[in-house]
Amino acid sequence: MLKQLLPSVVLTVVLMVLLGLAYPLAMTGAAQALFPRQAHGSLIERNGTVVGSALIGQNFTKPTYFHPRPSATTDTDPKDPTKTIPSPYNAANSSGSNAAPTSKSYIQGTAALVAQVKAENPKAHGPVPVDLVTASGSGLDPDISPAAAEYQVERVADARHAPVDEVRVLVAAHTTGRTFGLLGEATVNVLELNLALDRRWPLAK
Repeated sequence: MLKQLLPSVVLTVVLMVLLGLAYPLAMTGAAQALFPRQAHGSLIERNGTVVGSALIGQNFTKPTYFHPRPSATTDTDPKDPTKTIPSPYNAANSSGSNAAPTSKSYIQGTAALVAQVKAENPKAHGPVPVDLVTASGSGLDPDISPAAAEYQVERVADARHAPVDEVRVLVAAHTTGRTFGLLGEATVNVLELNLALDRRWPLAK
């Protein structure tokens, strides 16, 4: 019996060492060497201090900043652990709302967001871009579409007392096109754009 079990035990140990230890270590080492920034979380620094990640959105709400798309992530209610409360861009609890497009609460919530976005951007023209009123599946999307950025340009320019055309140039400079010119859609990273705004037109402290 031992003769039959020994090959199985040896093979299990060998595969465990190769696939459970050697392979992960090799991939980690390769990632650290070839893509150090991405391997460390694509962190963004300002004046030597980490202010966020290019992969995780933040909840900007002031008129002086471009706003991200909504986030449906939640967290435990500190007053009642059996309940949850909204916690936008909670990286520890990535999730969507899971609401159906026909859900009454979803329709009402989206309509309220449309009204809010319109009120915040009175000089904007055309329909509200869909990504400004709908959350992503992860709730952590750091990017918005160029159309969503354009919808907010005049508000941000007015709040910053900056020329509208120059704000548009800044948005264009922080717009990433399709991968290989074919895959995906053009995007604007909200955190990186807002940091660029602060560098170009610093806010009074």
